[in-house]
Amino acid sequence: MQLVVGRIGRPHGVRGEVTVEVLTDEPERRFVVGTSIATDPADRGPLVVAGRRWHKDILLIAFDGVTDRDEAEELRGTMLVIDSADVEPSDDPDEFHDHQLIGLAVETVAGDPVGEVTDVLHHGQDLLVVRRKGADEALIPFVKALVPEVDLEGGRLIVDPPEGLL
Repeated sequence: MQLVVGRIGRPHGVRGEVTVEVLTDEPERRFVVGTSIATDPADRGPLVVAGRRWHKDILLIAFDGVTDRDEAEELRGTMLVIDSADVEPSDDPDEFHDHQLIGLAVETVAGDPVGEVTDVLHHGQDLLVVRRKGADEALIPFVKALVPEVDLEGGRLIVDPPEGLL
């Protein structure tokens, strides 16, 4: 499974640098000079980082072979991706990566099936998107009070929703 670690934005200057929306907690590790990064769409890459710098809290990256503003503009919107196998597991037992949660079966504390996690949204608070059979998707805040158990080995997570959430 591929994980998005960045999205290429607008060109910066005339020498081919681009802005990158950072979508990883480890930008210093993911965007090292000389690193080859896969892309989505795949035909735009892989891209090799030729230079990296921060400018007013914005990451600017130069890629090998991208030497002017027009070439940089062609990359706008390209997702920078890594293989989920390249992500080291966290030492924190209560910390999970999105790819670990997507696909888990969701059950209530009473054992009633709810659905399946199809996405994780990050909008100030992490939200699990749960596809339910015969009903609209449910958004469940990913907090310990509402999601008391995540069983990766068992392929499920347990929710304790307040009245009206589902």
